[in-house]
Amino acid sequence: MEQKRHLTGFGREEMEEFIKDLGEPRFRSKQIIKGLRGHRLREFGEMTDLPLALREKLAECATASSLTVRSRYVSIDGTRRYLMETAAGHPVETVYIPTANRDTICFSSQSGCPLKCEFCLTAKLGLLSNLTAGEIVEQIIIVLNDVYGERNEAPHGTNLVAMGAGEPFLNFENLLKAVDILAEEDGLFIVPRRITVSTAGIVPKIREFSALEARPNLAISISAPTDELRDVLMPINKRWNLAELMSAAGEFQSTLRRGETFTFEYVLLSGVNDSPALARKLAGLLKRHGLLKAKVNLIPHNPADPLPYEPSSKETVADFKAILEAEGIPAFVRTPRGRDIFAACGQLAARTGSAEADV
Repeated sequence: MEQKRHLTGFGREEMEEFIKDLGEPRFRSKQIIKGLRGHRLREFGEMTDLPLALREKLAECATASSLTVRSRYVSIDGTRRYLMETAAGHPVETVYIPTANRDTICFSSQSGCPLKCEFCLTAKLGLLSNLTAGEIVEQIIIVLNDVYGERNEAPHGTNLVAMGAGEPFLNFENLLKAVDILAEEDGLFIVPRRITVSTAGIVPKIREFSALEARPNLAISISAPTDELRDVLMPINKRWNLAELMSAAGEFQSTLRRGETFTFEYVLLSGVNDSPALARKLAGLLKRHGLLKAKVNLIPHNPADPLPYEPSSKETVADFKAILEAEGIPAFVRTPRGRDIFAACGQLAARTGSAEADV
C-alpha cells in the first residue's frame, strides 16, 4: 500500500502540484494550507470550506497528522514535555516553556542523536531517524493546540528553539524547509528571527547557514575552551576542532544583521569544565578570534542517571560568569526549566513516568 502523503510538510509549490495532480483547482492548495497551518487543523474532515468529495479524496491519499502524542508531562514550574511517536514508531520529544512575556517551544530535529556528547542523555539513544519537515512543523502545531486550542493565537507570540533531540545541522534540508513553512503569513507566521537553531559544531553547515538570506538565530554549543577537553566532552570536536569551529563562527558573525542573535552555549559540569582558569581560557579563545558580538549562555548541567556529572554550584556559576564579564564577554545564566519531568537541556531520552495526562 502506498504511504499517505503528509501535507503538513508540503511547501506552497509542492502543495499546488499535489492539488493539480488530484484534478482540483489551484486555489484549493491555499485553503488546505490555511486549514493545516493557519487554523492548525489535524483532520481533513474539519476543513469545512472544502467540498466533501475533496475531503474524502484527501483522506484516502494523504494525512494531516503523522505524530501521535503518547504522554504529556507537566513540571512544577509550568514546563510541559510531550512524548510523541512517528508513524514508524520512533520517539519525538517537544518542550513548552511558559514565560511572562513570550512562550517558547523547544522542538526536535531528529529522533535520538548521532553525536555522543558525554553530558547529554539523548546521546544514549543514538540516531533513530531524521524528522521530516512535516514532523518538525507538526510538533509546533500539537503544542500550540494543547496550550491554546485550535485556531487561537498565542497572546504573546511564540519563540522556537531547535534545541530538542538531535543535531539540526545533520538534518539541514528538512530543517530549512520547516523554517520556510513556519514563516508563512497565512500559516503559523513564526518568522526566522523568532527561531534559534543550536548546533554542536557542524562546520560546513555553519558556513552554509551563514550564506542564507533568511535564517534563524544561531547558537553554538562549545562547553570547553580547549581541544583536549572538548574532544572528551563533545567528540564532534575530533572532526572539526576549535580552530575550525571558531573560524566558521567568525564567518557567521561577519554576516550578522540587525536583530539577529549569536550565542555560545556552555554546559557547566562540576569539577570538569567550570574552573576560573577555564573561564579565562574561554574568554581568551573568543577574544583571540574576534568573536565579540556573541554572548555566552551558561547552562548548569541537568543531571540524570546514568550520566556521571553534577551541575556546578551557584557560587561557581556566578564566579565563571563574573570572569567572562570582566574580560568583556557578555554572559548569562540559563535557569533550568522542567528538570523534574526530564524536559531540561540534555535530558530528552524518551523517558516515561507519571504524567499529568496520557493523550
